[in-house]
Amino acid sequence: MKLKTILKYGVIILILGGAAYGGYRYFNKQKVTVKQNFYTEKITVGDVTDSISATGTVEPEELINVGAQVQGMIREFGKDTEGKSIDYGSRVTSGMVLARIDDTLYTAAVKSAEANLLQQKAQLARAKSDLAQLRAKLHLAERELARAKTLHSSKAMAEAAYETALSAQEVAEANVKVGEASILQAQAACQAAEAQLAKERSNLNYCTIKSSVEGVVIDRRVNVGQTVVSSMNTPSLFLIAKDLKKMQVWVSVNEADIGKIKKGMDVIFTVDTFPRELFKGVVGKVRLNASLTQNVVTYIVEVQVDNSNMRLIPYLTANARFIIRSAKNVKVVSNAALRWVPSREMRTAKKGKEGTVWVLDANNKPVPHKVKIIMTDGIRTAIETDLPEGTVLVNGVAPANMAAAPAQQGGSPFLPKMGPRKKR
Repeated sequence: MKLKTILKYGVIILILGGAAYGGYRYFNKQKVTVKQNFYTEKITVGDVTDSISATGTVEPEELINVGAQVQGMIREFGKDTEGKSIDYGSRVTSGMVLARIDDTLYTAAVKSAEANLLQQKAQLARAKSDLAQLRAKLHLAERELARAKTLHSSKAMAEAAYETALSAQEVAEANVKVGEASILQAQAACQAAEAQLAKERSNLNYCTIKSSVEGVVIDRRVNVGQTVVSSMNTPSLFLIAKDLKKMQVWVSVNEADIGKIKKGMDVIFTVDTFPRELFKGVVGKVRLNASLTQNVVTYIVEVQVDNSNMRLIPYLTANARFIIRSAKNVKVVSNAALRWVPSREMRTAKKGKEGTVWVLDANNKPVPHKVKIIMTDGIRTAIETDLPEGTVLVNGVAPANMAAAPAQQGGSPFLPKMGPRKKR
């Protein structure tokens, strides 16, 4: 009985002691303050550029399409400035032979036209001789008519004889006019024959394809032995770039941005073959004929480029940026630092109406600081502020588990930590 009483009271004491300790902890617990960790950055000094990005193609400034005005088989190619057969990349000068078309038929046509011209000239000479004879007969008829008039007036010639002489004179005049018309006809035939000969000679000359400009052959579209046919459209044989030291970039710009593009605007671009090299150009023209592709309206902008170093070649893909405006040697912060706003518990003051960045005070609390925004490129912003370069700004809050993880010997605290390796 005594043992049960002791156990009973012992249990009661334990229960009362636990309740007392719990009450003590409940009423006397202390609020634990965890120091918050922030993502930060520094104010830097640099350049900020507002630009429009688009893609385009490098094009020669002036292209000459050399075609054939006659049809026939390509017999041979000419020689370039180095004495090699005309091919892709050949340098040519004005008047240089690019190719020759088989001229057998055209040579025969020229000879036929020359023979026809000689025949027409002979006809003209015959017509002139006939006219001389007709004029002589007219002169004879006129003299006989004069004698007939004298005799007829003295009643020494019969009326019938006088009428015959008069008729002969009139016929002679008519024959002279016919002879003169024959000469005009022969002269016209000679002119037609000369024109036909000139045409055939031109066709013969067209069998020799020559370059009209000095430049570089960037496309050869025929081979020796191939037959070219000239009908309604002139077949294209060669494509010559007049001057590869001056190039253009044809950039497709979206309709939402085309209003910002102005003539004379600076452009920078890269090409895939030289990814680390920056090329510069100037807007030369905005074409007004828009194109519609998959419900997207775009305009072609011609960018003039100096290619004196001959680095650019035709038809490279260009990644261009049109420089709308830029700020040089200014204080720069990220857009994240301007967008970030701390919670009410973190603040020591209210955010200003202008651009605001947050600087940590001695108690690790974000303090707002007003700045004047100059411009942004979408990622970074140029600002005017009295804060010195290198000032640390808050741009985010680190999660609690990341904040508690210490950095080890310069490594990232966010990477998993490797345990010690076991020795074999």
